[in-house]
Amino acid sequence: MISASRRVNIKRALATHARFPSVPAEWQSRAPPYAKMLKNLSKVKEITNQSPLTLAEKILYSHLCDPEDSITSSNLEDIRGKQYLKLNPDRVAMQDASAQMALLQFMTTGLSKTFVPASIHCDHLIVGKEGEEKDLKSSIATNKEVFDFLQSCGRKYGIQFWGPGSGIIHQIVLENFSAPGLMMLGTDSHTPNAGGLGAIAIGVGGADAVDALTGTPWELKAPKILGVKLTGQLNGWTSSKDVITKIAGLLTVRGGTGYIVEYFGEGVSTLSCTGMATICNMGAEIGATTSTFPYQEAHRLYLQATGRGILAEQADVALKQYGLLKADENAQYDKVIEINLSELEPHVNGPFTPDLSTPISNFGEKSLKEKWPQKISAGLIGSCTNSSYQDMTRAAELVEQAAKAGLKPRIPFFVTPGSEQIRATLERDGLIKTFTDNGAIVLANACGPCIGQWNRVDVSKTSNETNSIFTSFNRNFRARNDGNRNTMNFLTSPEMVTAMIYSSDAQFDPTKDSIKLENGEEFKFTPPKGLDLPAKGFEHGRNKFYPEIDPKPQSNVEVKVSPESDRLQLLEPFKAWDGKEIKTSVLMKVEGKCTTDHISAAGVWLKYKGHLENISYNTLIGAQNKETGEVNKAYDLDSTAYDIPELMIKWKNEGRPWVVVAEHNYGEGSAREHAALSPRFLGGQMILVKSFARIHETNLKKQGVLPVTFENEADYDKISSGDILETVNLVDMVAKNGNNGGTLDVKVTKKNGDNFIIKVKHTMSKDQIDFFKAGSAINHIGNLRRAQQ
Repeated sequence: MISASRRVNIKRALATHARFPSVPAEWQSRAPPYAKMLKNLSKVKEITNQSPLTLAEKILYSHLCDPEDSITSSNLEDIRGKQYLKLNPDRVAMQDASAQMALLQFMTTGLSKTFVPASIHCDHLIVGKEGEEKDLKSSIATNKEVFDFLQSCGRKYGIQFWGPGSGIIHQIVLENFSAPGLMMLGTDSHTPNAGGLGAIAIGVGGADAVDALTGTPWELKAPKILGVKLTGQLNGWTSSKDVITKIAGLLTVRGGTGYIVEYFGEGVSTLSCTGMATICNMGAEIGATTSTFPYQEAHRLYLQATGRGILAEQADVALKQYGLLKADENAQYDKVIEINLSELEPHVNGPFTPDLSTPISNFGEKSLKEKWPQKISAGLIGSCTNSSYQDMTRAAELVEQAAKAGLKPRIPFFVTPGSEQIRATLERDGLIKTFTDNGAIVLANACGPCIGQWNRVDVSKTSNETNSIFTSFNRNFRARNDGNRNTMNFLTSPEMVTAMIYSSDAQFDPTKDSIKLENGEEFKFTPPKGLDLPAKGFEHGRNKFYPEIDPKPQSNVEVKVSPESDRLQLLEPFKAWDGKEIKTSVLMKVEGKCTTDHISAAGVWLKYKGHLENISYNTLIGAQNKETGEVNKAYDLDSTAYDIPELMIKWKNEGRPWVVVAEHNYGEGSAREHAALSPRFLGGQMILVKSFARIHETNLKKQGVLPVTFENEADYDKISSGDILETVNLVDMVAKNGNNGGTLDVKVTKKNGDNFIIKVKHTMSKDQIDFFKAGSAINHIGNLRRAQQ
């Protein structure tokens, strides 16, 4: 019999000398480094006394720069939610809106190439209105300067460039880059979509992406692990979308904060790969760091269908020979919830928040009680969440059922394919024709209405009349989709949206109700089936939408930014910390939900993503003043009213640093680093809230802003606009590299001179203290690189 220690040594030797099928040169940048991961994991196992690990921990810890440096305890409970991990991601993906600022920051480092493979995806700046051909032509003309800038950056630094019309970043990543065990960063909050193919994919701001691009260890506080056990099997009208809309209702928009969501149980094997991606995509709506699934047969089939059979072979070895791509037996989760897929019913989430979840069987009654519009005004399917072949075939089947009965949509119907590969396959299989013959407008392969790029013609942006839309999107904050604060977006599956366009009645439940036809007969939909993967394989589509597979840096390419441009602006470094306590004036108190859409609005403002000064004029224009109830209104010390960014600019010019005070989950939503960049640019030095959304708190730290939370939430009520907030022991905290017990004292001085001390909490690590001292993370990285040179 082999002893336990001997078995450990054998496993370690196997990990060290792990062998995998060889990968052709052009695919090596897309293959997870399994052998290296196993070697790292063997060190982690040794430190933790062979403690069982979850899948998420295996992938994370196998990407540690130095396991002995990050894993300093044998007890996993001392790591999760407590220790900072320094990680080496495998890949970076950037969408065009956020890529501008990420690359402008990367340029300041002076490096000639990226340290990891990266890609740029032009999907956020395409306005949807009339259909692909006209919309693409118009959007490319409008955004030519930005697209040219991004393409030249791609050529200069060896970054793959997916141009406008090629598809939505997350669908392209799933089809081309995601793989079981991969770790990647993406400059978009829905990057976790790639977890549907077994990756650990984390949404970040541009400055975090620059860490990976420059080979700087990327830091993450070790998440806790939330296990979701899936049992049973989806049936009838229920789809993968209903899994996550149900979970959002259970956990709320803050319930996943600080957690990675890991799915397990016998129900997992019944899901499609793209269905798993849908579930992971909307994990962002519960605040989770990311979500992931263990390697399944559905993953292997999807990899093969998308031309990556060699990666499936590697994943098979990683799972079957080394047990890498699944949780260890007896692995412990910090929290577990269970979803019985067989009992699940379709859900509709909204309005105005993605966690207000209502089963379709209760939606009609609830819509009357809440006085929601009974007439639905539009239906939209697609988005990064639900634009797969499976989604579209299920929707198309319903359209065909309705067409045979003589029904036509009663309201505008928009369809957005996720990628050129999806569009071309749908066209080949006759489904594009099915949609267009039945009144649908097929938009470009881009984000379009989901991100606010919708030139809506039936309802004005300034209309005061409430209207409702049904969408298969992931996010539904006020004014997000069409710029109208009175549009209620109800999130649901593509098949539910499609059925509803034939009724347009909030009381209609397609799972049981019928629609009266002109001849007096009743028509009832049958549940759609759809296809996980196309029987004839995926169609490649138009070559113009595909970039070079493995581009090399071209140092002779010049990246031009005109000083006169109103779209792009080279960055000036923020000032380093002066070594003194921070003294700030309260610019305003924010009431209630304050998402990144409120802090840095999208829509028409997306065109200024590469111009920090211009986009900063939108800072907090969606925020509600706690003291007056007004939106985009703040008051100077003499009680003069200003638009919020106007007062920020005034105080900046007067040399008056400011602080914003807010409530829970501040910065919820998109990985929009402008929500941190703009406040910093306009003179903000501190943000004090009841709680932060993860990405936004990190973004603030990266830009040299001090994010702190109330130790006693009741202190929020003691503070008023115009008060002076001054740190008392910040210098000591910085001197201790953040290791001062996690609290700071803040002196509050009222307008009448009265003062008192409140306690606030911070989560600053040693590296984040370095960012703060340098003025920003980019300043710090630049200093390091210059010192090395």
